[in-house]
This record gives sequence, structure tokens and C-alpha cells, in this order.
Amino acid sequence: MTPPFMFATGIENSCPTINGGRTRRDEMEACGHYTRWKDDFDRVQQLGLSFLRYGPPIHRTWLGPARHDWEFADTTFNDLAARDIVPIVDLCHFGVPDWIGNFQNPDFPELFAAYAGAFARRFPWVQLYTPVNEMFICALFSAAYGWWNEQLSSDRAFVTALKHIVKANVLAMQRILATRPDALFIQSESSEYFHADNPRALGIAKALNGRRFLSLDLNYGRRVDSEMYEYLMDHGMTRQEYHFFLSQHLKQYCILGNDYYATNEHRVWENGRTEPAGEVFGYSHLTWRYYARYRIPVMHTETNIAQGPNGDEAVYWLWKQWANVLSLRSDGMPILGFTWYSLTDQVDWDTTLREVNGRVNPRGLYDLDRNIRPVGQAYRKLIADWREVLPTRSVCLQVPIVRPQRYARSQVDDGERAEAAPARASAKAGDAQDG
Repeated sequence: MTPPFMFATGIENSCPTINGGRTRRDEMEACGHYTRWKDDFDRVQQLGLSFLRYGPPIHRTWLGPARHDWEFADTTFNDLAARDIVPIVDLCHFGVPDWIGNFQNPDFPELFAAYAGAFARRFPWVQLYTPVNEMFICALFSAAYGWWNEQLSSDRAFVTALKHIVKANVLAMQRILATRPDALFIQSESSEYFHADNPRALGIAKALNGRRFLSLDLNYGRRVDSEMYEYLMDHGMTRQEYHFFLSQHLKQYCILGNDYYATNEHRVWENGRTEPAGEVFGYSHLTWRYYARYRIPVMHTETNIAQGPNGDEAVYWLWKQWANVLSLRSDGMPILGFTWYSLTDQVDWDTTLREVNGRVNPRGLYDLDRNIRPVGQAYRKLIADWREVLPTRSVCLQVPIVRPQRYARSQVDDGERAEAAPARASAKAGDAQDG
């Protein structure tokens, strides 16, 4: 049976490089998932969850063009299928294998599309995908802020990374649909807003608020405004490249996954300096702005906050985020799911993975010893309380998902029908001869 609402969590699989590409920040390794993956899947089920944002470690799996090491993916994904957990497969999360280099590589889109197609053929029962996670943030941190991967800081580098990342996402969707025509794409992207500190910062804030939409505008084939068009053309995008994005028609397969953290709203000064503004508008206000622009169903795909000194800060943040989701749904927005990200605590995200400190960030539903945190207990109760109530509010807001075990049964049934067809044909031929 299709769940009426997609409650989810995720296994953090970020893997950007720093120090000129010499240091890989592998969060699966830092959080112990490679050795404790079975414990992690057990805890997903203990929370009452059926959906998991999850993906194979790209740098360990994708070894070269048409070269893959599927051992870990086979083990983990087969186990997810046996548990009937629906993965939302995250194929590229902030990093690429060393042999690709970084997001300035013009060959990345076609190569990544081939990798996505190979994954889809190996795991045809997988239906939900986020081919490239947070495309805007990935390009921003890698090629505008100079923090990750290519570690560049220019508008041209940012536009180059962005066009390659979004094209990779689009081509990956096409390759996946060729294998799984009913695939759905939940594009996790950061919800951003830039607040002008004073009148002299209004122009800068307006430009930054235009730039935040570029990844999704290109991904969904939406024409950008004139200011952003000039920005793209001035910094390396060609008219042919721009029209490639306009010619794609994949929006009907998409769910607008949007993420919200306390750091997603920014204060802007007239010299261009920005800093986190905290929660000013909040998730529901920003989501209405994104929904008004794209008009497709929505899923809250990431949020968290540190447990804090009082021990209940994360529990209160969960309650606020859920109150925002309920408000949006009550006001008529087709919002289909909610995610606390991630399942376990993370490591060094307090410095956005730029420093190797080994500092544990207490933002998970479980700590790194796999003990449940107060927010994990609160999320488990929230799921139990609301799972049966939400369907009575709208039976139409359901995603046409084929669960792994149902898919497996359908394949068996198709095989049995295929085997029976020659026998029926032979019997009919015999009947005709007897007649």
C-alpha cells in the first residue's frame, strides 16, 4: 500500500574534497556507516519510517567511465529492498571521484548521466531519485565561496559549475527514465532568502535573490529574468547551453524538494558582505515563494538543528518545522513529505566540512553510538501520531509509489505470465489441429 505521506530521514553521504583536492570529506566514513549500516537501517525501522534519503558513495563506486564497484551498493540496497524501505537515491552529494576532478570538468554531465543510467539498470526496483543534491549550494560552495572541490571564487567559475551540475542532473533524469519510466525525482534544493540591511544593499540583495533560483530555473526549463540572463551570458554560459535547458520537458516527473535550516536566510550589507540572519520568514513563507514560481508538488527534504545545552532545542525546532508543514498543507499546498536530516549526528558540519577537526555535531536523530536522541524520540512519536490522521485530510495527496516488495512481486508475476504464454499458445494450436 502506498503511504499517504512520506516521512523520511537520510544517511549523510557528503563527500567533497578540500585542500586542493588532497583531502576527501567522506561523511559516511566519519559517521561510521560503512561498518554500522545494518544498525542504521534497523534504526530507520525503529522510528517507523518507510522512506530514506540514501545513496552509494560516489567516489568509491564510480571508478571510471563504465567502471563500477557495486559491492557495497549491492549489499545495502538489497537489504533495503528486503526491509521494504523506499530509498530516495542521492547519487551525487557535493563531491565527485578524483578521476573526474571537479565541477569545472565539461565532461562531467555526460559521464554522470552514464553512471546514473548504470545504477538504474542495476537496481530497476528503485523509483525515487535525487540525482544531484542541492545543486545551487554545491556550485556556490565549490566555485563562488572557494570552500570545496575546485575551490574557486569567481562568477565565471560559479556559472561553469552550475551549468555542468544542472545539465548532469537533467541528463541523469533522462537516462533513469529510459530504464524506469515511472521514476520520480525529488530535487532536494536549499531554500534561500537575502534580506537587505539598509537601502544601499537593496540592489545586491535583489541580485542574490535572483541567483538563488538559477539551479531550479534551469532544471525545470523556466526562463530566467533579464538580469539573471545577462549574468549567465556575461560569465560563460552560451545561448546554445541556455536553450538546452529550455528545451527539456521533465518537470512533470518532479517533486520540489526544499531544505530549510536556521542558516538559510541571510543579512546583506551594501559592500556585499552576508551573514546568517536566523529564522526571519521561516519555512512556510519561503516555500510559498518557491511553489508560486514552479507550481509542482513539494516535499520538505532537509532540516536539523543542534540538540543544544538545554537538550530540547532540536525537539522544539522539529515541532516548528512540522507546524509549518501542516500550515502549508492546510492552506492548500500539495506538500507530500517531511525529512529530518540526518539519521545520526554529523562530523565537522559546524565548519561546513572545510576543517578536519573530528568534531561531532549533535544534529541527528541518534548519536554516533546509535543511541536515540530526544529529537529522535519526538520524531518517532510525531510519525505515530500523524501517520493515520493525514489521509483523512486529503486522500488525493499521495504519490504513486511502487514499494520494493510490490515491484519484486510484479516481476515474478510478469515472469510467470511470460512462461505461461507459450504453453497457452501451444494448447490453442493443438485445439485448432484437433478441430
